[in-house]
Amino acid sequence: MATVLIIDDDKLVCDWIANVVTRLGHHPVSAHLLREGLKKVQSEPFDVVFLDVSMPDGSGLESLPKFKASRSLPEIIVITGLGHPDEAELAIKSGAWDYLEKPASFDAIKLPLLRALEYRAERMPGAPTVLKRNGIIGDSEKITACLELLAQAASSDSNILITGETGTGKELFAKVVHSNSRRAKKNFVVVDCTALPETLVESVLFGHARGAFTGAETREDGLIKQADGGTLFLDEIGELPLLIQKKFLRVIQEHRFRPVGGRQEVGSDFRLVAATNRDLEVMVREGRFREDLLFRLRTVVIEAPSLREIPEDIKELTTFYMNDLCKRFGIVAKRASSEFWEIVTAYPWPGNVRELIQALEKALLSAKEEPMLFPKHLPTYIRIRVARSYYPQKPAGPGKPAIRSSVPQVPPKLKEIRQAAVSEAERKYLKDLIFYSGGDNNNACRISGLSRSRFYTLLRKYRLADARQPE
Repeated sequence: MATVLIIDDDKLVCDWIANVVTRLGHHPVSAHLLREGLKKVQSEPFDVVFLDVSMPDGSGLESLPKFKASRSLPEIIVITGLGHPDEAELAIKSGAWDYLEKPASFDAIKLPLLRALEYRAERMPGAPTVLKRNGIIGDSEKITACLELLAQAASSDSNILITGETGTGKELFAKVVHSNSRRAKKNFVVVDCTALPETLVESVLFGHARGAFTGAETREDGLIKQADGGTLFLDEIGELPLLIQKKFLRVIQEHRFRPVGGRQEVGSDFRLVAATNRDLEVMVREGRFREDLLFRLRTVVIEAPSLREIPEDIKELTTFYMNDLCKRFGIVAKRASSEFWEIVTAYPWPGNVRELIQALEKALLSAKEEPMLFPKHLPTYIRIRVARSYYPQKPAGPGKPAIRSSVPQVPPKLKEIRQAAVSEAERKYLKDLIFYSGGDNNNACRISGLSRSRFYTLLRKYRLADARQPE
């Protein structure tokens, strides 16, 4: 008998899902607040969690990783009053098992619940995989989720695509997959697609026969052949020329290729891991990346989180690399002041872990024999960025020229701008709607075409239940 947690602020919804769970022979538990549900999953084991999107004390989607990473690692089925494609996408990306729209029928609830329990029953008997981290630091929800995916990926030979910003450690993720796989004793071959010489790219990848071109005095194996039995890591695959993409497509499918100037095809039993900081779907739409190649690359997709997404891991990462650099430089391990930690944790780190390591190198060189690190030891641009964040830009007074900063500001992600614009438009619309309808919610729903559940969800989201003034 499985234990199922149902989190919804509507008691009728909880009772209905609990009824389905009971009729299927399992034990339901209900919670009407997110914090109540989080408390339960942290103290009790659950197999499946039904999680409402809009709760009085927060967003179910934003809290989904916390439920997913709780001690019993339950499967999450998201439920919502009004289905939305963006919500469905976010739920799936966050690791949800399924996404259901309320009101859901008996069968609509039964099928995903039984499938999730079947999957869990098949997965649980085996001993948990002990993953060799090889330098992956942190225990945040996002890192924990990545480690789970890496463990799953390492147990198979499926193609893997690792995405993420520059400096997030995509190659480190690839090495973890390799070192935890059955290919660990074979070669891990790195292909830097940004550094492939355009005139020799085929020779570098496929190798060449003796006399294939001027200077080819001996036969040489290419990088693909060198990865035979091991792992082939294509770093920044978005930079691979279109012509080579076409040829590489068959290599991925058949694991066979013809060296430059060769008469016969040769084989290579490699496992493919690719990485990119580019949006390959956008490149496909622009005709700069082959869609069929993208399909084959992303059998398993792992997103390396930026430092902005894992602030709780920054201190541990800093301590690890600070001690590692001290050993490398042959100096005594240093301590860090509280002011130093304040700057390190407040800075957004657009260059991610790579930028953090470089900043720590500078700090250690600057500190020399001093036993403790202070903010003054960090690069100046980091201190300026943090200082400016404490003091918002004010308009220049009469006769006073505006002071311009030499530190470039990192623009927010387009998705964040779009979400902020949509939220502001929705909030203004709701205020005007409430005023126009005279506070009559039935009238407001009729005018707007919104369902009552969606209307109340939006009121809670923007805290407009008492708003009566137009904008």
